[in-house]
Amino acid sequence: MSTYRLEDLKQYSDTLHTRQGEPLNVRFVEPGDTDELQHYFRSLTTRSRYNRFFGALSELPNGLLNEFLDVGTRERFTVVVTKMVDGFETIVAEARYAFHAETSTLEFGLSVDDRWQGNGIATALMKNLECRAAALGAEHIFGDTLRSNQTMISLARKSGFAFVNHPDDWKLVRFDKEIDIAPIDIPCASWRLAALSRQVERPSASA
Repeated sequence: MSTYRLEDLKQYSDTLHTRQGEPLNVRFVEPGDTDELQHYFRSLTTRSRYNRFFGALSELPNGLLNEFLDVGTRERFTVVVTKMVDGFETIVAEARYAFHAETSTLEFGLSVDDRWQGNGIATALMKNLECRAAALGAEHIFGDTLRSNQTMISLARKSGFAFVNHPDDWKLVRFDKEIDIAPIDIPCASWRLAALSRQVERPSASA
């Protein structure tokens, strides 16, 4: 992962937009986000936290919080989507993803603050995750969700994902999408550059 210079995470930030055109910043989580990230999860409704973690959590336990804050280890990453609210940078969504080199797949999970749902944030974030998947050399991007989570199922369907039975848990459904973007065609500028850099260093890893 050294290609992406994790010591300079800000270079991999992207600008997204809500359905109304309001700007959002998506960036890697930083150590200084600890309190704000915990506050974000505490502020989610019980249903939203259950859908995100498939269980009853009121906040991130210390071990899981540390995992969220540890960017790049074992090709696992956390990003936050922030918006300026009353003059403060506020987390309105998050995603965690992992690149599995042995299967050329990228696995992800995400959530959006209940107060900001319905503004197209999840759709924009999923599209950004596709850019990141392509840059890492993934051939497929996938996620798991509860069969009862109709909001996520509808979002994945609208985003072009196909559905398959989960291999391990009947309560979950897996959604999967093929990544067929060449590095030069990746729509997110920072990740197009990352992919092209990766291609130069490892020509056999062309996306």
